[in-house]
Amino acid sequence: MYQKGLKQPHLRSKTLAPLKLITTNNPEFIPAHLRYAEVLKKYDKPTAALQVLQRSFNLYPGETELVKAKIASEETAKKWLEASLTDRKYALFYPDRPDAKEFIEIADRNLKRYRTRLKEDITINAIGGIAMGALSYGVTGSLFGPLSAIETSILLLRGESGVGSNYSKRLQRKLPILKDNEINEYVREIGDRIALVSGRDDFEYEFHLVMDDRLNAFALPGGKIFINAGAILKADSEAELAGLIAHEISHSVLSHGFQLITGGNFTANVTHFIPYVGGLAGNLLVLDYSRDMEREADLYGTKLLVGAGYAADGLRNLMVKIDREDKKHPPVWLSTHPNTKARISYLEQAILDNHFDRYIYEGVSRHGKIKDKVALLWAKHQEKFDKKN
Repeated sequence: MYQKGLKQPHLRSKTLAPLKLITTNNPEFIPAHLRYAEVLKKYDKPTAALQVLQRSFNLYPGETELVKAKIASEETAKKWLEASLTDRKYALFYPDRPDAKEFIEIADRNLKRYRTRLKEDITINAIGGIAMGALSYGVTGSLFGPLSAIETSILLLRGESGVGSNYSKRLQRKLPILKDNEINEYVREIGDRIALVSGRDDFEYEFHLVMDDRLNAFALPGGKIFINAGAILKADSEAELAGLIAHEISHSVLSHGFQLITGGNFTANVTHFIPYVGGLAGNLLVLDYSRDMEREADLYGTKLLVGAGYAADGLRNLMVKIDREDKKHPPVWLSTHPNTKARISYLEQAILDNHFDRYIYEGVSRHGKIKDKVALLWAKHQEKFDKKN
């Protein structure tokens, strides 16, 4: 049908309809996605073409031809940051492929182009950005307070580490940080062990514990990770806690937070942060990632877990426990995420497909000792809070 449609170019549906049909019913047929995108571009629909390639890339991130087509479309549209992220994701997920190094080089080149354009945009966006920033602060009551468009742009020019470091310092002043040498060292050791195999050695990783008994964690750009004490209390092994940390490190490594922040229009606040209310810590923040980003962080996080020498089902086991115990009121860490059962299912499939080892290091006894200490510190913290109020 598609081939016949090519002979009648004035009838667009003759070519578009069959390609849409086959990419929907038989998405594994890669050439159809490529042809569909080509025809859409031919009909002057570059945005639709890029959407087709994005969907197919999400389904088959290891198909080199799809990756190259997506990058080419992003470069044509001058979406330099998106192109850089596509390059880097491919190289991180498939580091052993011979073209991985080439994709990293292209990623760096596109990131340089993005920063060049950003410099040009600073003056243009300054006035509008300041106005939008003030509006955002008034509406959201952001924890961070307004930044001018120029300040925001300068942060972005400093890159992921610069953005993450800036907001990390602000959060550390606002949140009740748990400070105990033994516990901090335990979490830092797990985080550093995972970061070592993450594929991003351009970050200075930080791991901060927040005195809050709910299971929650979030990642800022540049490897700045915040973990609730409740994550230690709810996990029953080092591997489970490591799974949570690996998931958050993956968000940083795959530039999810930076992508969301740069997707704005120089507004004053990180508007993709979503507050939740309640608890002793007041408002904590989590990034409103897309389902695709969450899936990527789950799958890449499990790879990191295995690479760091932990049992492959650490993250999967944590999710199973949460799904079983909190059906009516899921913990905050899951409330903004995709369906838990679906995540458990695709994690189990990934573990089977990749022959990951589920029976290596769990770290149950070691974690138990740290967990007991955290429970004591939390009880004291809560008692102190009750007396004050």
